[in-house]
Amino acid sequence: MIVVDTGPLVALFDPKDPDFSLCHAELKKIREPLYSTEAVLTEAFHLLEPGSRGAEGLMQFVLGGYVSIFPLDMAGLVRAFELMDKYADCPMDYADASVLVTAEKLNTLSVFTIDINDFSTYKIKKGHRQYSPKIIGC
Repeated sequence: MIVVDTGPLVALFDPKDPDFSLCHAELKKIREPLYSTEAVLTEAFHLLEPGSRGAEGLMQFVLGGYVSIFPLDMAGLVRAFELMDKYADCPMDYADASVLVTAEKLNTLSVFTIDINDFSTYKIKKGHRQYSPKIIGC
């Protein structure tokens, strides 16, 4: 399983994005199921602009089942806020925290992101250990 951050979702559906081609090439290599969060979708739709062709493409991507949206429950929210406090010096926003929480809940280290610097700093908790995410970047 791979958890998708905002950057690739925007790049995949905005042909003007500098990472458009790289993200499409990376997506073609991915064989595992993709997951994301409502926070990531909110951020992506904001960046793609409502009513744009990019926003429409992202809607179809989600509705077509190419990415599943993982909901955060109360424990997930608490963990996201803990992570935001822990990485406040980065700073970590809620969307990034939701990506890490989802990775923890799905027991995966794989994150598809453009935000290499921040995600190489973050750690994903698996059991009692902390691991660096396996970054799938474009």
